[in-house]
Amino acid sequence: MSRILIGKGEQQVHLLAKYGNRHGLVAGATGTGKSVSLLVLAEGFSRLGVPVFMTDVKGDISGLSQPGIAGEKIKQRVADIGIEGYAMEPSPVLFWDVYGKSGHPVRTTVSEIGPSLLGRILELNDTQSGTLEIAFKLADDDGLLLLDLDDLRALLGFVSEKRKEISKEYGLVSTQSVAAIQRSLLSLEREGGEALFGEPALEITDLMRTDLSGRGIISVLAADQLILKPRLYSGFLLWLLSELFENLPEVGDLDLPKLVFFFDEAHLLFDDAPPALRQRVEQVVRIIRSKGVGVYFCSQNPDDIPNEILGQLGNRIQHALRAYTPRDQKAVRTAAETFVPNPRIDVAEVISQLGVGEALVSTLQEKGVPMPVERTLVCPPRCRIGAITPEERAAVRMRSPLGAKYDTRVNRESAYEILGRKAVSSEKDEARPGRRETEPQPEKRGALGDLFLGTGRRQGMLEAMAKQAARTIGSQVGRQILRGVLGGILGGSRKR
Repeated sequence: MSRILIGKGEQQVHLLAKYGNRHGLVAGATGTGKSVSLLVLAEGFSRLGVPVFMTDVKGDISGLSQPGIAGEKIKQRVADIGIEGYAMEPSPVLFWDVYGKSGHPVRTTVSEIGPSLLGRILELNDTQSGTLEIAFKLADDDGLLLLDLDDLRALLGFVSEKRKEISKEYGLVSTQSVAAIQRSLLSLEREGGEALFGEPALEITDLMRTDLSGRGIISVLAADQLILKPRLYSGFLLWLLSELFENLPEVGDLDLPKLVFFFDEAHLLFDDAPPALRQRVEQVVRIIRSKGVGVYFCSQNPDDIPNEILGQLGNRIQHALRAYTPRDQKAVRTAAETFVPNPRIDVAEVISQLGVGEALVSTLQEKGVPMPVERTLVCPPRCRIGAITPEERAAVRMRSPLGAKYDTRVNRESAYEILGRKAVSSEKDEARPGRRETEPQPEKRGALGDLFLGTGRRQGMLEAMAKQAARTIGSQVGRQILRGVLGGILGGSRKR
């Protein structure tokens, strides 16, 4: 049976791979060994042929790409745990970076991320989010591609200019709301957030690769800068979860997961989150298991995760917690209550006595029954524990097969070019001598009247249809799920 050795308590403690899609939690105070547990899990899944996606908030996860050094302490721990066939070795790694500096650029389009997730990233209020919904509906109705922030900015300019006509058909649009959205876009752009939007957009299949030896490739997202923009960080990972949810078929319970997704600093996902968001994330976490995806949350305190989601996390690794404050004491009680009791362990007492590299562990065993909690000495990883040098990172990136696909940005015709061309055409028409006020007007088509009655409209619609067919085959219902379950978390589902 495929399994991952986590460590040893009274006996060796394993995570059964067939239950790797039942999700999990790695928690503990800073400096107690959470990163080492993440490395052990990532290596274990990779060795079994399971692709892994994880974020690197502090830079130390990058050590997965390099072999470790077997010092005396590591040799002693290997002997104490009884690890067979232990050898220092790297894992196959792909580096990604929203900003394109520490890895391949990872992008999505404005259309794909949806108005509600974008509204949360931009920190819009309800009224401003409603205006953004109208702008997206307008673009959908008239075949406008929204690929990058230039497209969205051009669309917002058009909405502001034609707000009276648009308000009659779609609902009230105010110049104040449009201006607020534009200011938020400017702030996002100033912080470098525009790098996330554009093409070529990330294809989920590129996160689900194996190398020539059959080992799962570990995709590591450099997040040391991204984490400084918490809404952008959590919004991007929510989009990624929604893409997995939409694109992967139902597979039921497999012997091995199709992908394991580690969500570090998970508290950022739920900080100040409205109830609708928590409910939708709970739904996705529950359902995505049947698509073969395991989601593992990593945070300092277990009470960072809402109870509705915490109850779905079957595999637990709890490092030490320090009960210095009332909140810490509450976190200790929460952790103790969520484990299957072991009569030989007082969890509430032991959890504050754990040393670095020790953890309380409970995983799902046969028939999905959680094992009683064990005080566990965690295995050492086979990779380097710590960050890598820029030269080592560059060497890994040079060996990647995806550089030619993602490293060069593509800027094809979309809303920005079409709206700009039509604006110039309108100005020329208005300046034409002898133009009669009573000149017959073409028949109105679509929400924007005759704005796209030429090549621009046809080309925009054809490109939109081609993109939808190519990237989400037969996914009209799927796209409703994307924006209804996650993309539409704050505004309900939208028509695509």
